[in-house]
Amino acid sequence: METTQQQQEVFTMPRIGDKAPEFTATTTQGEINFPSDYKGEWSILFSHPADFTPVCTSEFMTFAHLEEKFKKANCNLIGLSIDGLYSHIAWLRTIKDKIEFNGMKNIEVKFPLIEDISMNVAKKYGMIQPGESKTQAVRAVFFVDPEETVRAIIYYPLSLGRNFDELYRALIAMQTSDKFNVATPADWNPGDDVIVSPAGSCGVAEERMTATDNLDCKDWFFCTKKLDKDLVFKEILKK
Repeated sequence: METTQQQQEVFTMPRIGDKAPEFTATTTQGEINFPSDYKGEWSILFSHPADFTPVCTSEFMTFAHLEEKFKKANCNLIGLSIDGLYSHIAWLRTIKDKIEFNGMKNIEVKFPLIEDISMNVAKKYGMIQPGESKTQAVRAVFFVDPEETVRAIIYYPLSLGRNFDELYRALIAMQTSDKFNVATPADWNPGDDVIVSPAGSCGVAEERMTATDNLDCKDWFFCTKKLDKDLVFKEILKK
């Protein structure tokens, strides 16, 4: 029975729309209480397998390089590894002093990196995938909104580095949906047309098909409209 419960803990993870599981943790930037410390702002909580590994090093350098860009979009970055605090500190110091990647060097990681030797946080968020490793967290990404709700989840295997353009695009797209009450189609980027919610009645559907305003309806259920890139960023990015 105990083994079964432990396995269930390993595989349990919050779903989209759930409140983000709460935890208190020691980090390279002091103690944090997640998600309450970040209420009112977006957060990206992400895990990586281990310190002093090349793929993780490239990711942390990239995240640190882009931190101000995410901050301007009202989003905090919080990393997690199952390694200990002193390992974290030594690794981040090595990154700053010795590592050059993709034109980046002297990179200082200022966002918190969680110590999770007990794997308590990793288990709460389903970051341990036994098919990959019983002792390393896969590359999980959780987007948590200002109301402390999980809005998106992306999982990568241990060997695959993340696409940071996509992480930023997803963040901006979700905020755009919230702000303008629209959906974003495949491959959407700010400035592209957005999707208007499907008509809820036959009358509305007919009106849409005959409308002469800024709606472009291919059929009653598929209507798009233009949304200016500058307007999107004006409403979303911090001044």
